[in-house]
Amino acid sequence: MPATTTLSTGTLPDPARADGGLTFISTWSTGSPERLRATLDAVAKAWETRPWPHEGLLAYTVYAGSDGSTVLHYSQWRDEEAYQDFFAGAANGRDARNTEIDAAVPGIERLGLNKTRLYRSWTGGGGDGSGTVAITLTDFESPDPEGQRAWSDRAVETLDEGTADSSGPYAAHFHLTLDGKRVVTYAEGGGEGARYRFAYGFVPSKA
Repeated sequence: MPATTTLSTGTLPDPARADGGLTFISTWSTGSPERLRATLDAVAKAWETRPWPHEGLLAYTVYAGSDGSTVLHYSQWRDEEAYQDFFAGAANGRDARNTEIDAAVPGIERLGLNKTRLYRSWTGGGGDGSGTVAITLTDFESPDPEGQRAWSDRAVETLDEGTADSSGPYAAHFHLTLDGKRVVTYAEGGGEGARYRFAYGFVPSKA
């Protein structure tokens, strides 16, 4: 059976891909632009020099924050079972890639992981080619799956109405956290929220 290798890609992921069951969105704080660059380089090395970690991982993308410190991770998985199988198989419950990255850049702060499912997407057409995304977090006081969906529906209606603001997105994808407490909006090309620029993308490739 052919081995699955790790292929670097220079393109943004497709949040609306049909085979994506779960999307994990997380951030790290590195502390400075120099450490941010070193972290991105360490991520690239850790991934490019190893086989693809699990068949259930569909794509992994890393972005650099405009604040000069934050790293955004966007991982698309087939389903929860695939992720749990990967996590259980990692040494001591931790992927060797992260161990290598931490050795290269000690003291990276993990700010949190959002386990989500894509609820719906909006596309305005076009694309600015900048490779930038904006992430917005909308929180609820208690688990409210109906509220998550209603908020996302209203956001899509607002986007459909159009705006003269040229800084708005050309696509927006609404991810609902599994705990029912948050909507994570991933807006391509602009929009409100924390800004990130594409750094590295990785996908599986059969050798």
